[in-house]
Amino acid sequence: MHLRQTNIDKLKKTSFEVLIIGGGINGAVSAASLSAKGVKVALIDKCDFASVTSQESSNLAWGGIKYLETFEFFLVNNLCKCRNHLIRNYPSTVKEIRFFTTIQKGFKYPVFVIWLGTWLYFFFGRLFTKAPRFLTRKQIQKEKPIIDITNAAGGFEYSDAYLHDNDARFVFNFIRSALNYGCIAANYVSSLGSTIDNDGTWITKTKNELTGEHFSIKSKVIINATGPFADPMNQLSRQSTKHHLVLSKGIHLIVDQITKSKKVLTFFASDGRLFFVIPMGRRTCVGTTDTRVSTPDQKVTPEDISFVLDNINSFLKKEKPITASDIIATRCGVRPLVIKGTTTKEMDWVKLSRKHIIETNSKDKYLTIFGGKLTDCLNVGDEVSQIVSKMGITLKHPHYKWYGEPDEKTKHEFFHRADLLGLDNYTSKESSEKLSSRLWRRYGSTAFRLLEWIQEDPRQAEVLIKGTEYLRCELQEAAQREMVIKLEDFLRRRSKISLIEKNDFIKNSNGLKEACEILFEDKAEEKIAEYFNYPII
Repeated sequence: MHLRQTNIDKLKKTSFEVLIIGGGINGAVSAASLSAKGVKVALIDKCDFASVTSQESSNLAWGGIKYLETFEFFLVNNLCKCRNHLIRNYPSTVKEIRFFTTIQKGFKYPVFVIWLGTWLYFFFGRLFTKAPRFLTRKQIQKEKPIIDITNAAGGFEYSDAYLHDNDARFVFNFIRSALNYGCIAANYVSSLGSTIDNDGTWITKTKNELTGEHFSIKSKVIINATGPFADPMNQLSRQSTKHHLVLSKGIHLIVDQITKSKKVLTFFASDGRLFFVIPMGRRTCVGTTDTRVSTPDQKVTPEDISFVLDNINSFLKKEKPITASDIIATRCGVRPLVIKGTTTKEMDWVKLSRKHIIETNSKDKYLTIFGGKLTDCLNVGDEVSQIVSKMGITLKHPHYKWYGEPDEKTKHEFFHRADLLGLDNYTSKESSEKLSSRLWRRYGSTAFRLLEWIQEDPRQAEVLIKGTEYLRCELQEAAQREMVIKLEDFLRRRSKISLIEKNDFIKNSNGLKEACEILFEDKAEEKIAEYFNYPII
């Protein structure tokens, strides 16, 4: 029986200590933390895990240098601390990267003043990264000739961090960790609202979005981790809060590699917002916008595309400008920005930070996680466990470390076995990374199982969908243990194939059908048709 259906059966029959609604980064780390500490946890998401805001980031784990402008020093200090913590605990996944920043003439602050700000940022970061560097116009021209310095006043270079794989994969690994610790999680299950019965137990009515079946889940505590949907979810459960959200839409465009530079090229866009040109292997991710919106359901508009293209073309020197026809994929996310009260008339909402606030109704045993971002996710997991423990839920292992890559001994053993197997001989010429490193980064200790499959059948190390880096054994793992329900779940979130390849390429790939047969067995044709939105013949 499929893992998801097994878990749905358990959701119906089991009474849980904590139910988490929402499988984005906040819900995922809450589930991983609580489960590892011995709490009986359930998690549901109305779509796939990490399928909303958590899959639409810039793939950066950064300390919030822009918040220095608004003197939010406590926030910057905390985010830098969190960034360093991620780098230490996920050295294969979260890596330091240099930001090469150009300041245009007439900017509201002189280059030298901003450069001093990067040193303040460096000290907030506890000197953990490489030191900042001042850049003259000549240095910018010499080191990055693709940058148009016609209107440049100068610049600087500083460090932050990035996620080596896509953000959704990073989130799912917390879901996977929670499952390993006993959490019962299911995607495509929506909450229809929760009520408290006479003995203080929460009864949450839910709907299986795939079958239409309704059922209830019992729990002592509820955590609303629905991201931009937090306010409407609270209304469904009749919870009033002091904090609320305003929503900001940000988009990115993914195009062919603009430059071979391994650094993030940074500018200030025409609206004053930081604008990034982010390396993404054979591709480049550019953006972002910052548009206030009223609902979480948003799409990329022609105006969004024009804004990003106009800015990127004004910053870079290219023989041909980048046009809409060059776009391989788009990302469109809604940032949940937390405010106290309900009005933002007298505030500059563009300057609102991505801080998180956990508001608690101790009487009802109900938590709402407002805001937040990938950078401080480990803090969220720890805070949630502390709050839940004060609600009478026993943490059997309160000091257990619930995050991080496996220890060095385990890592050494994996690479030793991979070397004996000759795994890196399978690495394609197009890849700049060894296969063993890639599998370890994505799967951690689970990668031992992939080695066993490859040892039994060398075909398991073959790339199935040509032009991508994903192996037959990875598809096997996704089919068995990663709750891939739709083709989009794999192409967009368990992997990043749909971010780096156009749909036509994927559709015509010789390996697509076989990949879907591994993922969906006899429903392969149906899932392909669903993804590409064409009728089954």
